[in-house]
Amino acid sequence: MALWCVVPAAGRGLRVGGDLPKQYLHLNDRTVIQCTLDRLSMLPVEAIIVPVAADDARAGVLDYRDASLIRFVTGGAERADSVLAGLEAIANQASDEDWVLVHDVARPCVRIEDIELLLAAIADHPVGGLLANRVRDTMKRGMGDEVAETLSRDNLWHALTPQVFRFALLRDALLAAREQGIVVTDESQAIELRGEKPLLIEGARDNLKITWPEDLQMAEAFLKLQVESGL
Repeated sequence: MALWCVVPAAGRGLRVGGDLPKQYLHLNDRTVIQCTLDRLSMLPVEAIIVPVAADDARAGVLDYRDASLIRFVTGGAERADSVLAGLEAIANQASDEDWVLVHDVARPCVRIEDIELLLAAIADHPVGGLLANRVRDTMKRGMGDEVAETLSRDNLWHALTPQVFRFALLRDALLAAREQGIVVTDESQAIELRGEKPLLIEGARDNLKITWPEDLQMAEAFLKLQVESGL
């Protein structure tokens, strides 16, 4: 089956600091979005669809490792809206059973070997799956700024990306969630609402999502270590 990639990048992501969306912050000698798309272009994908904000004038003028793979489209207000916009952009080309890999633009450190592991694991799976990390810390449920209870960390995972699902299943699941008024925070949640059970594939812990200022420094360090290790 063909593999397509959707990288939602329409968010403002200003928590990192300043007025610049986090995907355009500099990471070593590149921007976050360049690092992420450059890495994904190393995969055997048909195309990388990048939904961006309607007024985004930056994404299309940057240079990329393989610009011929990248298509920019207008995204939406929510993550799911942007992913749906990306799916719509390939609707006339992708088959129902094709795989769609959705990845956070703010995860530039994802390892190609982890993505290959994920793709191999779901190759014959009817639904798909996602990279994730097992929870290591003691988990607390809060009520305001007080502890309400301690949760067992057994069988708890941190959901990461990429998340990879069949084209038709993903599209239908996201549309159904929208119709129900449910704002899903990742693609797996939409799939789960249909009663499906995506596979969890453990990935490297350096696949962090840049959200806070210190994350940018950590990502720089991780990328340098990966280069030194030949990853």
